[in-house]
Amino acid sequence: MIDSSSRGPRAGPASALVAPAELLAHLDDEAWVIVDCRFDLAAPSAGEQAYEQAHIPGAVYAHLDRDLSAPVTGRNGRHPLPDVAAMEATFGRLGIGPDVRVVAYDQDTGMFASRLWWMLRYVGHDHAAVLDGGFAAWVRAGGPTRAGREQRPPRVFRAAPRADMVVSAGDVLRLLGRRDWRLVDARAPERYAGLVEPIDPVAGHIPGARNHPYQTNVDERGAFLPAPALRARLEETLAGIPPERTVVYCGSGVSACHDLLAMEVAGLRGARLYAGSWSEWCADPSRPIERGAGPEGS
Repeated sequence: MIDSSSRGPRAGPASALVAPAELLAHLDDEAWVIVDCRFDLAAPSAGEQAYEQAHIPGAVYAHLDRDLSAPVTGRNGRHPLPDVAAMEATFGRLGIGPDVRVVAYDQDTGMFASRLWWMLRYVGHDHAAVLDGGFAAWVRAGGPTRAGREQRPPRVFRAAPRADMVVSAGDVLRLLGRRDWRLVDARAPERYAGLVEPIDPVAGHIPGARNHPYQTNVDERGAFLPAPALRARLEETLAGIPPERTVVYCGSGVSACHDLLAMEVAGLRGARLYAGSWSEWCADPSRPIERGAGPEGS
């Protein structure tokens, strides 16, 4: 059995995080859909293989490249957002309907699970959460697992997109130099500074962006920090700019969703995603780039 002393969701919106003990209590609840989002950028089939070897009972699998991204053109980023019709088809196939509570998880930190969480919010489905600490926390707490593949009965998913949650490269270009908006880069500090770039062809960051690595949102086991700690760290990054005037990006629009989830947990709502992120931005040589540590407080 799972450890009933497992920590529940941190202060903040009840829907943002789910603890292993809470999920266990709803494991046989038909109104809950569990989605395994494990993935490895360096080995795209590894997450799906891990799911087939052992997953939370009842969980269906969502592949980052196939299910949570649109086809790549070379100029639209490495993980472009699918169009609304594609999201409706994918979410319906996963068994997500209007009254379904969705819990997404990955291996530990929630980086990939937060992408699904954000996408569901974007198309109007607010009953979405991330399993705090992921599959690793579930196993540590003694949660049961199952091998093989699973499916859920398909449902009709109707999207109601929230256009104000996402921005384009053109929008970001128009924001450059404005002191009443904040750009936040969720990548690791060395990638932000342009010291290394293991994935994209150009190193650096969007001019004026501040760095808030998504890894700083979680503890050593991958569980989210308490809401007050998250809020303090995020407010330092925002430096007086309200969240509704904040745009978050990363390498390809995945780990940026982790920062957005952290902001939700911290009660800092309203920030937007630049989904194309650095991989789209740097694909156009006419767009400006910056290297180095960035503004004070980054």
